[in-house]
Amino acid sequence: MEIYYVEDDKSIAEPVRGYLEERGFQVTILGTFLEARQRLEKRVPAMVLLDWNMPDGQGDRMCQWIRSKFPELPVIFLTVRGDSRDVITGFYSGADDYVTKPFELEVLYSRIRALLRRTKGFKERYLSCGGILLDRERRTVHCDSREVALSASEYQLLACLMENMGRTVTREKILEQVWDVNGNYVNDNTLTVTMKRLRDKLHQPSCLKTVRSVGYRMEEET
Repeated sequence: MEIYYVEDDKSIAEPVRGYLEERGFQVTILGTFLEARQRLEKRVPAMVLLDWNMPDGQGDRMCQWIRSKFPELPVIFLTVRGDSRDVITGFYSGADDYVTKPFELEVLYSRIRALLRRTKGFKERYLSCGGILLDRERRTVHCDSREVALSASEYQLLACLMENMGRTVTREKILEQVWDVNGNYVNDNTLTVTMKRLRDKLHQPSCLKTVRSVGYRMEEET
Protein backbone atom coordinates (compact mmCIF):
# COMPACT_ATOMS: atom_id res chain seq x y z
CA MET A 1 0.00 0.00 0.00
CA GLU A 2 1.54 3.27 -1.16
CA ILE A 3 1.76 6.52 0.83
CA TYR A 4 3.03 9.88 -0.42
CA TYR A 5 4.79 11.84 2.33
CA VAL A 6 5.10 15.55 1.41
CA GLU A 7 7.96 16.77 3.62
CA ASP A 8 11.08 18.83 2.85
CA ASP A 9 13.01 17.91 6.03
CA LYS A 10 14.73 14.57 5.39
CA SER A 11 15.71 14.22 9.05
CA ILE A 12 11.99 13.91 9.79
CA ALA A 13 10.90 12.11 6.63
CA GLU A 14 13.44 9.29 6.54
CA PRO A 15 12.67 7.82 10.01
CA VAL A 16 8.95 7.92 9.16
CA ARG A 17 9.56 6.14 5.87
CA GLY A 18 11.74 3.48 7.51
CA TYR A 19 9.18 2.83 10.25
CA LEU A 20 6.22 2.57 7.87
CA GLU A 21 8.06 0.43 5.33
CA GLU A 22 8.92 -2.05 8.09
CA ARG A 23 5.15 -2.38 8.51
CA GLY A 24 4.41 -3.09 4.90
CA PHE A 25 3.83 0.35 3.37
CA GLN A 26 5.60 1.80 0.35
CA VAL A 27 6.49 5.42 1.14
CA THR A 28 7.49 8.04 -1.44
CA ILE A 29 8.96 11.26 -0.03
CA LEU A 30 8.17 14.42 -2.02
CA GLY A 31 10.08 17.61 -1.20
CA THR A 32 7.74 20.26 -2.65
CA PHE A 33 4.05 20.70 -3.40
CA LEU A 34 4.88 20.99 -7.10
CA GLU A 35 6.59 17.62 -7.03
CA ALA A 36 3.61 16.15 -5.18
CA ARG A 37 1.11 17.49 -7.73
CA GLN A 38 3.13 16.14 -10.63
CA ARG A 39 3.32 12.73 -8.98
CA LEU A 40 -0.37 12.63 -8.10
CA GLU A 41 -1.37 13.42 -11.66
CA LYS A 42 0.38 10.22 -12.77
CA ARG A 43 -0.25 7.85 -9.89
CA VAL A 44 -2.68 7.93 -6.97
CA PRO A 45 -1.54 6.45 -3.63
CA ALA A 46 -3.62 5.06 -0.80
CA MET A 47 -2.97 8.17 1.33
CA VAL A 48 -1.09 11.48 1.51
CA LEU A 49 0.78 12.72 4.59
CA LEU A 50 1.00 16.47 4.15
CA ASP A 51 3.36 18.78 6.03
CA TRP A 52 1.82 22.18 6.66
CA ASN A 53 4.80 24.44 5.91
CA MET A 54 6.70 23.73 2.71
CA PRO A 55 9.18 25.79 0.63
CA ASP A 56 6.53 26.50 -2.01
CA GLY A 57 3.47 27.17 0.12
CA GLN A 58 1.16 26.09 2.92
CA GLY A 59 -0.77 22.88 3.24
CA ASP A 60 -4.29 24.28 2.90
CA ARG A 61 -3.70 25.22 -0.75
CA MET A 62 -2.26 21.81 -1.53
CA CYS A 63 -5.12 20.05 0.23
CA GLN A 64 -7.68 22.10 -1.70
CA TRP A 65 -5.97 21.08 -4.96
CA ILE A 66 -6.08 17.41 -3.91
CA ARG A 67 -9.78 17.66 -3.09
CA SER A 68 -10.52 19.25 -6.48
CA LYS A 69 -8.84 16.32 -8.26
CA PHE A 70 -9.35 13.37 -5.90
CA PRO A 71 -12.23 14.14 -3.52
CA GLU A 72 -11.92 10.90 -1.52
CA LEU A 73 -8.11 10.63 -1.26
CA PRO A 74 -7.24 10.29 2.46
CA VAL A 75 -5.09 13.18 3.73
CA ILE A 76 -3.41 13.60 7.12
CA PHE A 77 -1.87 16.96 8.04
CA LEU A 78 1.36 17.10 10.03
CA THR A 79 1.59 20.43 11.85
CA VAL A 80 3.85 21.87 14.53
CA ARG A 81 0.97 23.63 16.31
CA GLY A 82 -1.82 21.41 17.53
CA ASP A 83 -4.12 24.13 18.82
CA SER A 84 -3.49 26.73 16.12
CA ARG A 85 -5.57 27.99 13.26
CA ASP A 86 -3.50 25.68 11.03
CA VAL A 87 -5.57 22.71 12.11
CA ILE A 88 -8.87 24.55 11.69
CA THR A 89 -7.85 25.83 8.27
CA GLY A 90 -6.68 22.37 7.35
CA PHE A 91 -10.03 20.80 8.08
CA TYR A 92 -11.86 23.52 6.17
CA SER A 93 -9.66 22.72 3.17
CA GLY A 94 -10.54 19.04 3.41
CA ALA A 95 -7.99 17.13 5.50
CA ASP A 96 -9.27 13.98 7.21
CA ASP A 97 -7.02 14.07 10.28
CA TYR A 98 -3.94 15.75 11.74
CA VAL A 99 -0.93 14.78 13.86
CA THR A 100 1.06 17.36 15.81
CA LYS A 101 4.87 17.51 15.59
CA PRO A 102 6.84 16.15 17.28
CA PHE A 103 4.90 12.88 17.17
CA GLU A 104 5.48 9.29 18.19
CA LEU A 105 5.78 6.98 15.21
CA GLU A 106 3.36 4.54 16.84
CA VAL A 107 0.74 7.30 17.07
CA LEU A 108 1.13 8.23 13.41
CA TYR A 109 0.91 4.57 12.42
CA SER A 110 -2.30 4.04 14.39
CA ARG A 111 -3.90 7.15 12.83
CA ILE A 112 -2.94 5.95 9.35
CA ARG A 113 -4.48 2.53 9.95
CA ALA A 114 -7.66 4.03 11.40
CA LEU A 115 -8.11 6.38 8.42
CA LEU A 116 -7.46 3.61 5.90
CA ARG A 117 -10.13 1.48 7.55
CA ARG A 118 -12.63 4.33 7.18
CA THR A 119 -11.75 4.91 3.53
CA LYS A 120 -11.09 1.35 2.38
CA GLY A 121 -13.11 1.77 -0.84
CA PHE A 122 -11.03 4.66 -2.15
CA LYS A 123 -8.34 2.65 -3.96
CA GLU A 124 -10.97 0.69 -5.85
CA ARG A 125 -11.89 3.88 -7.73
CA TYR A 126 -8.54 4.75 -9.30
CA LEU A 127 -6.19 2.64 -11.43
CA SER A 128 -2.83 3.99 -12.56
CA CYS A 129 0.19 2.84 -14.55
CA GLY A 130 2.99 4.65 -16.35
CA GLY A 131 1.38 8.10 -16.26
CA ILE A 132 -2.08 6.74 -17.17
CA LEU A 133 -4.81 7.39 -14.60
CA LEU A 134 -8.24 5.75 -14.89
CA ASP A 135 -11.14 6.92 -12.71
CA ARG A 136 -13.74 4.15 -12.63
CA GLU A 137 -16.43 6.30 -11.02
CA ARG A 138 -16.23 9.12 -13.55
CA ARG A 139 -15.16 6.76 -16.37
CA THR A 140 -12.39 9.16 -17.35
CA VAL A 141 -8.80 8.53 -18.44
CA HIS A 142 -5.87 10.93 -18.12
CA CYS A 143 -2.49 10.41 -19.76
CA ASP A 144 0.37 12.61 -18.49
CA SER A 145 -2.19 14.88 -16.80
CA ARG A 146 -4.32 15.39 -19.93
CA GLU A 147 -7.77 13.85 -20.33
CA VAL A 148 -8.05 11.41 -23.23
CA ALA A 149 -11.37 10.77 -24.99
CA LEU A 150 -11.86 7.02 -25.47
CA SER A 151 -14.64 5.06 -27.11
CA ALA A 152 -16.58 2.61 -24.95
CA SER A 153 -14.60 -0.39 -26.24
CA GLU A 154 -11.26 1.42 -25.83
CA TYR A 155 -12.13 2.34 -22.25
CA GLN A 156 -13.25 -1.19 -21.40
CA LEU A 157 -10.11 -2.65 -22.95
CA LEU A 158 -7.88 -0.35 -20.91
CA ALA A 159 -9.86 -1.03 -17.72
CA CYS A 160 -9.59 -4.79 -18.30
CA LEU A 161 -5.82 -4.60 -18.56
CA MET A 162 -5.36 -2.20 -15.64
CA GLU A 163 -7.55 -4.32 -13.38
CA ASN A 164 -5.16 -7.20 -14.10
CA MET A 165 -1.99 -5.17 -13.57
CA GLY A 166 1.15 -7.28 -13.94
CA ARG A 167 -0.71 -10.26 -15.39
CA THR A 168 -0.96 -11.28 -19.03
CA VAL A 169 -4.56 -11.22 -20.24
CA THR A 170 -5.19 -13.53 -23.20
CA ARG A 171 -6.84 -12.26 -26.35
CA GLU A 172 -9.66 -14.74 -25.78
CA LYS A 173 -10.27 -13.42 -22.27
CA ILE A 174 -10.30 -9.81 -23.48
CA LEU A 175 -12.77 -10.59 -26.27
CA GLU A 176 -14.99 -12.32 -23.74
CA GLN A 177 -14.87 -9.53 -21.16
CA VAL A 178 -14.93 -6.46 -23.41
CA TRP A 179 -17.22 -7.55 -26.23
CA ASP A 180 -19.05 -10.82 -25.59
CA VAL A 181 -20.43 -9.64 -22.26
CA ASN A 182 -22.37 -7.01 -24.23
CA GLY A 183 -23.60 -9.52 -26.76
CA ASN A 184 -21.29 -8.19 -29.47
CA TYR A 185 -19.70 -11.20 -31.11
CA VAL A 186 -16.69 -9.93 -33.01
CA ASN A 187 -13.66 -11.41 -34.70
CA ASP A 188 -10.09 -11.29 -33.43
CA ASN A 189 -9.15 -8.43 -35.73
CA THR A 190 -11.49 -6.09 -33.83
CA LEU A 191 -9.24 -6.38 -30.78
CA THR A 192 -6.12 -5.64 -32.85
CA VAL A 193 -7.69 -2.51 -34.35
CA THR A 194 -9.04 -1.29 -30.99
CA MET A 195 -5.66 -1.83 -29.32
CA LYS A 196 -3.91 0.17 -32.05
CA ARG A 197 -6.32 3.09 -31.58
CA LEU A 198 -5.91 2.92 -27.82
CA ARG A 199 -2.12 2.95 -28.04
CA ASP A 200 -2.19 5.89 -30.44
CA LYS A 201 -4.43 7.92 -28.11
CA LEU A 202 -2.16 7.14 -25.14
CA HIS A 203 0.97 8.06 -27.12
CA GLN A 204 2.36 4.50 -27.35
CA PRO A 205 2.81 3.88 -23.59
CA SER A 206 5.75 1.62 -22.77
CA CYS A 207 3.82 0.12 -19.85
CA LEU A 208 1.36 -1.56 -22.25
CA LYS A 209 3.06 -4.76 -23.43
CA THR A 210 2.20 -7.18 -26.21
CA VAL A 211 2.77 -10.84 -25.35
CA ARG A 212 3.15 -12.32 -28.81
CA SER A 213 0.56 -14.92 -29.79
CA VAL A 214 -0.97 -14.75 -26.30
CA GLY A 215 -2.38 -11.33 -25.33
CA TYR A 216 -1.44 -8.12 -23.52
CA ARG A 217 -0.13 -7.01 -20.14
CA MET A 218 0.22 -3.70 -18.28
CA GLU A 219 3.07 -3.27 -15.83
CA GLU A 220 5.00 -0.41 -14.26
CA GLU A 221 8.41 0.30 -15.77
CA THR A 222 11.31 -0.41 -13.42
